[in-house]
Amino acid sequence: MPKIKSIKAMNRQIKLVIFVSLINLLTSCNGLSKSNSTTQKKSNTKLLVGGGCDGCEIMFVGMPTNIKSADTSAGWAEKGQKLLITGTVFNLDGRTPAPNVIIYYWQTDQNGYYSPKQGMDEKAKQHGHIRGWVKTDENGKYSIYTIKPAPYPNENIPAHIHTSIKEPNIEDEYYIDEFVFDDDKLLTGEKRKALENRGGSGVLRVLISSEIQIAEHNIILGLNIPNYPETIKSEKQSGLEIGEDNPSFIPFHAFGPDEGTRTCPVCKYGRFHGIVYFVGNNPNWNDIKKWLTFLEKESIKRNKYLKAYFVYGNEKDYNKDTRQKELENIGIELNLKNIALTFVPSMKDTESEVNLNKINPNVENTFIIYRHRTIIDKFIDLKPTVENLKKISNTLDKTKSEYFNLQEPIHE
Repeated sequence: MPKIKSIKAMNRQIKLVIFVSLINLLTSCNGLSKSNSTTQKKSNTKLLVGGGCDGCEIMFVGMPTNIKSADTSAGWAEKGQKLLITGTVFNLDGRTPAPNVIIYYWQTDQNGYYSPKQGMDEKAKQHGHIRGWVKTDENGKYSIYTIKPAPYPNENIPAHIHTSIKEPNIEDEYYIDEFVFDDDKLLTGEKRKALENRGGSGVLRVLISSEIQIAEHNIILGLNIPNYPETIKSEKQSGLEIGEDNPSFIPFHAFGPDEGTRTCPVCKYGRFHGIVYFVGNNPNWNDIKKWLTFLEKESIKRNKYLKAYFVYGNEKDYNKDTRQKELENIGIELNLKNIALTFVPSMKDTESEVNLNKINPNVENTFIIYRHRTIIDKFIDLKPTVENLKKISNTLDKTKSEYFNLQEPIHE
């Protein structure tokens, strides 16, 4: 956690200890430097959930006895961009809400400093006065009302909010990825790739409601957390996990609204719901046509709130022109108007960066459902039965955001 520092010395210390490598960016418990001294001493007797971090005990300094699911930070009443962070905490499966989970947060003020206030406990001053706690309700919901933090002065580190987790049935507290902002110019592509996705993606995508920015953000307990007592149970693995961001990639568009281009699905259509339907080396064309017909109907019904993509990545006997014509013929046969039929040379192709999706080419299909670029559900080897069609439709219904009609900020 952040070391006690004077405001004058802060910049110098940051230069010495931060950004030794991009891998450690935005992932340490303090966001400043990752000290292993405390962790190493403890690890001689026990493997700590999360790997431990120096100073995590500050989470408990000044912790209220009764913690509510919504908290208003001291920063809310101060100068700065008002920010609401709200969402659901899920268990490792990404679907089951987790009640009674404590989220501790702390952040810089509008000037980029962890500024203490008179009367604060000496141990907590290094986290500044904009700090607080929420405990998820019976539905796993939480809300934090605060201000948007400023980045450290004269540094190239993205603005962020530190977060740590205390689950009711796990002895150790652990940190998750810091909350960073998608519209932050300091959050470069390289820095995004260095994020560990502890607890899922920490990238916040804000929407505007009057003078308040709102970020809907879910947390997946145990995801990418070292020594976590549970593991994801699945006979088949394909695709990134629920809670992680759907990556950018550029398939060839053979048929549909962006025909003839290499439009990135989530880059252009990431605002609302999206379904990316991957098929690799084992296509079942009868089933594929049934799924495409269903996805076309869902796209018509949901209009701008759903964008569906078919991504074909069969590496066997691949020929670009042949593959293009194959998908064109299917689009014409099924009279598709809304969904995109795309292809890549293989699911491991690095040029298109489809490999970032981590699709298993040997399963029959992988369905990735995202909302505002973050994966909210996925299915592997799904047959187009009536039950499974309803499963997809119900997932979209259940995860429709109450903030769908809000505007995004204008990015420069």
